[in-house]
Amino acid sequence: MMKNRVKDSFLLITIMLILSARLATAQHRDLWSVYKGNEGPGKGKHIVFVSGDEEYRSEEALTLMAKILAEYHGFKCTVLFSIDPKTSKVDPNNQTNIPGLDQLQTADLMVLLIRFRELPDAQMKFIDEYTKAGKPVVALRTSTHAFNYTRNKQSPFAKYSFDSTVKGWEGGYGRQTLGETWIAHHGVHGKEGTRGLINGTMENHAILRGVKDIWAATDVYTIRNLTGDSKVLVYGQSTHGMTPKSPLSYEKSVMPVAWIKNYTNEKGNTARIFNTTMGASVDLLSKDLRRLLVNACYWAIGMDQQIPKESNVDIIGEYNPTMFGFGNFKKGLSPADFEIKK
Repeated sequence: MMKNRVKDSFLLITIMLILSARLATAQHRDLWSVYKGNEGPGKGKHIVFVSGDEEYRSEEALTLMAKILAEYHGFKCTVLFSIDPKTSKVDPNNQTNIPGLDQLQTADLMVLLIRFRELPDAQMKFIDEYTKAGKPVVALRTSTHAFNYTRNKQSPFAKYSFDSTVKGWEGGYGRQTLGETWIAHHGVHGKEGTRGLINGTMENHAILRGVKDIWAATDVYTIRNLTGDSKVLVYGQSTHGMTPKSPLSYEKSVMPVAWIKNYTNEKGNTARIFNTTMGASVDLLSKDLRRLLVNACYWAIGMDQQIPKESNVDIIGEYNPTMFGFGNFKKGLSPADFEIKK
């Protein structure tokens, strides 16, 4: 009798622990979004999108790109967000918390649009491990200055800071891994846009397949000099005004706005890197910019030969991006609220 009671109690406790663990996992997964992916060339591949910037609405931009890559191209896409740990709501101003970075352990590609993050070591280690594994990166806009260590300068990851002076890591993650760090605004921020100019010497590159007409509302960034074997795919000409019909600003020189490079880390692992200084949520109203990014994801993973002649990048459902600016993000929303429905 006593043995049966003990056995029953043990079984009950076991069931409760399993249910509790499952509930905790389900609640934890509510902190990010997952698009399982339809049939397509990307089936079986996993892309992790890491959003987190105060100004350019990465939470909207990367959600759109994830849905397109899952719906039309078959990739499983996971979107991570900066989260307020007290409310579990998306808060781009929170620079110290992006739950779910452990998803990078199964990722074939990391897509970044982050700015001045200083993540705890327990989270940052997954980006570090991913980078050391020699896996590819597609980076947008402020990712050139992805990290800024001001709170814990003793962190082993402080060398990733955009202003790092650590030997071998000058300019931090942006300069060493992606090709450049934050320098300045070349165009007039909030008054001038970017007209994309295809580099004629690279026009046959797979990433540029079907890409002809790029215009972005964000301004051109200053690029001092790109590192390593960087090759420019698209230059940016500033425009007088912030509409696609705005005239070109011939008074200003062109700057690289999209390039590729190889990054070889200290372990000798080499990764394909694509970087663009465009990519705000409003920039993605440009169909050919969306196509450039989709093609870049294919290329980064090593699927050059599978890039369509004209990648399907049609917007799914409604997409009404928020204009860039500090404090303009949609407040009080959970990751599920950003999921784009058909």
